[in-house]
Amino acid sequence: MTFTQTSDPTIREHIQSWRKLDVDQQLALFWFIYQEMGSSITPAAPYASTASSEIAEGLFEQVEQLEAEEQLQVQRDLINQTDSLISREYGSLSDTTKLLFWYRLAQGMEGMTIITMPPNFQLSSAAENLLNRIKNLSFEQQITLFRDYVSPMGTEPKAGAEI
Repeated sequence: MTFTQTSDPTIREHIQSWRKLDVDQQLALFWFIYQEMGSSITPAAPYASTASSEIAEGLFEQVEQLEAEEQLQVQRDLINQTDSLISREYGSLSDTTKLLFWYRLAQGMEGMTIITMPPNFQLSSAAENLLNRIKNLSFEQQITLFRDYVSPMGTEPKAGAEI
């Protein structure tokens, strides 16, 4: 699983801060970012191709069919790079397709087909601070940040394993 991380020190610092949060705060931050900026972060933004959209949709549908707690566990497993079938499938995707998959998860949360945030959930002060810093980035920096954040998630497909 290879990905190219930006050399922009601001983006790298934001990613390091994001990864220092516990897994549920990382997921929550992603949700709050989607709520704040979802209308501008469309599948077209990261220059998605039709094939990427179809692949992201297929993986999304696998997650959507799971029970709510299993959906949450899949997301945690991706962040924690836990070895599972979905994590390996995700690990084999392009960076753009990974970004589209997370976008679809956020849309699923909004549409109530993916487990949602608890109603009174609060971001930690560290996550809230990071959210405010992300809001101040340019659109291009935001997309680069999101791509670089989701790219290393999942696990390497195993040689000879079916994915």
